[in-house]
Amino acid sequence: MESVFSLSDLDLPDVTSSLASCDFLNNKQSLHVEFDGASFHSSEELLPAPKSEHQVLVLVGQGINLWVICQLMRDLKIDNVRLFHHPFNMQFGQQVVLCELLTEVNELSNIRLIGLGAKYHMDIFNQSEVCLTSPGILVMDMDSTIIEIECIDEIAGLAGVKDKVAEVTEQAMRGEIAFTDSLKYRVACLQGVELNKLNLIRHRLPINQNFLATMQILKQHGWKLVLASGGFTFFADYVRDVANLDHAFSNLLEVEDGKLTGKVIGQIVDAQRKADILVNLTQEYDFPKRQSVAIGDGANDLVMMGEAGLGVAFRAKPAVQEAADAAINVTNFESLLYMMK
Repeated sequence: MESVFSLSDLDLPDVTSSLASCDFLNNKQSLHVEFDGASFHSSEELLPAPKSEHQVLVLVGQGINLWVICQLMRDLKIDNVRLFHHPFNMQFGQQVVLCELLTEVNELSNIRLIGLGAKYHMDIFNQSEVCLTSPGILVMDMDSTIIEIECIDEIAGLAGVKDKVAEVTEQAMRGEIAFTDSLKYRVACLQGVELNKLNLIRHRLPINQNFLATMQILKQHGWKLVLASGGFTFFADYVRDVANLDHAFSNLLEVEDGKLTGKVIGQIVDAQRKADILVNLTQEYDFPKRQSVAIGDGANDLVMMGEAGLGVAFRAKPAVQEAADAAINVTNFESLLYMMK
C-alpha cells in the first residue's frame, strides 16, 4: 500500500517529534504513523513504482525521513505527494524514495533539483523515460567517471610533470580549451615514460563504488555497455575486460623502444567521436533513442550526452551539470538505476 497525504495538513514540529520513534524507509519493516488525521503506511513488501501521468521525483541518500520530505516539498510548493519504496531501496546502502507529485507543477529543472539536493545532502532526479528492464545502451566516460582518477595526470606523475598536466586537464574538462589541442599538449609531456611503468597505475585503478554491480544488473536486462574515453587503451581495455563491457573506445599512445613517444596514433576520441559512437551503436543494435544513456563528467562529454535519451553528469564540472538531464553528486554509480523506470 502506498502512502498519500496532504503536506498542508502536517505540522512540522509534530512530524519531527513523531519521527523520534521511527526512521522513514530505513528498512523494509512495516511502518504506520499518523499525523493529525493524515496517515503514512508502508507494507513489509517493497511497493511498486508509480504508474500514472504524474511527475515522479527520485530521492536518494541517507537519513531521508518524513520531516525532510515535507521540507523539500514545501520548497517545491507541492501540497500532495504519494510515496513509494524503490525496488532497490537499501540494496546498496542508500534510501531510495519515489515521490509521485499529485500537485500540478511545472517541469522541475535539473539545476533546481541539484540545488535542493545540496541543501538536503541527497541526489534528486526527475524519473526518466528510460526503462531498466528493456534492453538499451549505456555509453560511459572513463576518467573521473568509471574510475576516480585522470590517468593522464598519473602518467605525468611518472614523468615529474603532474601539476603542469593536471592544470591543463582541468581546463579541458571545464571546456576552457579545446580537448584535442589539450590532449596533444599533455601527451607530449609524457615523452620518455617507460610503458611498463604504466602497470603501476593500471593495477591500482580506483574503480568507483558500485560500478561493477551496476554493470551486472544492466547486463541482466540486456543492456549494451560501452566505454568511450578520451583516455588511453592501456587502461580502457583493462576496464572493459574487468567489467565485461561490450566495447571500449579510447586513444592509442605511440610507443618506441618500450617508451612513450609523446604522440597519439590514429583518430582521437574527442567530444564528437564520443557522440558518433553513441549514435552509431544505438542504430546498430536497433535501440530506440529513449533507451540510450550517456554519463560523464567533463565538457568533452556534452555532445554525447546531448545525443542520448538520458544524459547524466557524474560528479561533474558545473557546466556539465547544467546541461545534463540528471546529476549524481552525493551518491554513487548505482544511482543510474534509480532514475530509470
